[in-house]
Amino acid sequence: MELECFPMTPRPPDMIPGRQTRNWMDAFASRHPYRCLPLNMANTTGWELLCPMGFSAEWNGGPSQADITLHPDRPHPDFAHFVTSHFSRGVLTMHPQYLFRTPPGWGMMASGSPNHVKDGIQPLVGLIETDWLPFPFTMNWIFTRPGRIKFEKGEPFCFISLVEHRKVEAFQPVIKPLESDPVMQGQFDAWNRQRTDFNKRLASGEPDAAKEAWQRYYFKGELPEALGTAPESHVNKRRLKTPRVGF
Repeated sequence: MELECFPMTPRPPDMIPGRQTRNWMDAFASRHPYRCLPLNMANTTGWELLCPMGFSAEWNGGPSQADITLHPDRPHPDFAHFVTSHFSRGVLTMHPQYLFRTPPGWGMMASGSPNHVKDGIQPLVGLIETDWLPFPFTMNWIFTRPGRIKFEKGEPFCFISLVEHRKVEAFQPVIKPLESDPVMQGQFDAWNRQRTDFNKRLASGEPDAAKEAWQRYYFKGELPEALGTAPESHVNKRRLKTPRVGF
């Protein structure tokens, strides 16, 4: 399968597989957040589009386009084509500068990089039908309060991931008591017992629990008390392909 990426400019932003690391995750003792597999997988399930230059943006709280001012760190010929105040009311618009084409039935989710936190501004999320749309989209961020924010050169400004979005409509959410699935209830009860016991041992300072530090059932694809394993489709590391040039 191919994700076709057609540059709309001679110098489009760099596009790379999503990176696992986050500054705030690195700052924790023992880099504790990286033990959370859902965080790691979200961070890497898509591609990052990177700022081609560093710049600052400031919003004074007003409703017009002129109420956002933009300043590149240094003069750049593409700056005015990359970031603008287009929609007004504190919305900052950035241009991925690609026209994307996905296989039939697949769309593209455009958002900020998962778990990449920026104070004072929030990424807006869009779902684009890239299996037919013949023009590019924009990536928009909204100021959460008046003030000044900064994007560094090489910082992700857009994160794209792919989804068979029409198939979501086929799902019917059904609320059921856990007792209706004895196997799942047994697996949950075993996990709950092990989790409660481990937390008690950890809180009491038991050396073995402190050495273990955290339980790895999900990460390793195992169920506690030898009640089974995850299917072969279980992954604990995402390896997306780097874009290549093709004709």
